[in-house]
Amino acid sequence: MHQHGTTWATAMRATLHCLTGCAIGEILGMVVGTALGWGNAPTMVLAIALAFVFGYSFTLFAVVRAGVSLRAAVKVALAADTVSIAVMELVDNGIVALVPGAMDAHLSDGLFWYALLGGFAVAFVITTPVNKWMIGRGKGHAVVHAYH
Repeated sequence: MHQHGTTWATAMRATLHCLTGCAIGEILGMVVGTALGWGNAPTMVLAIALAFVFGYSFTLFAVVRAGVSLRAAVKVALAADTVSIAVMELVDNGIVALVPGAMDAHLSDGLFWYALLGGFAVAFVITTPVNKWMIGRGKGHAVVHAYH
């Protein structure tokens, strides 16, 4: 199905791009927070913040490589990825918070990884139609396509 020339494959690629940055940032945040002995709330805040940083940075570096100034590239990254990352983080962290025992599980516990990876999978499924809708309207990741 096409909507304004947008395919599901395009939306899935955009979502996978977002998921990669989010996963790197979130896992790094969990590792750092755990290593520092932080509680659940500050660790989750760090993980979400790093998910945004890494999510934006993937787009930022690609756009800068295409010859766009850093200032303009920041605007493109914010426009391209904010909604996608926010939905991804809301869904993923919501699932981790809802899985009994996952918030208290340690990095060495299978429950922690099952909840986190399961959250990423569900977030991918929910975020893909959001990205398709946005790209079809010239928003979100569609903003980046002008620089590829």
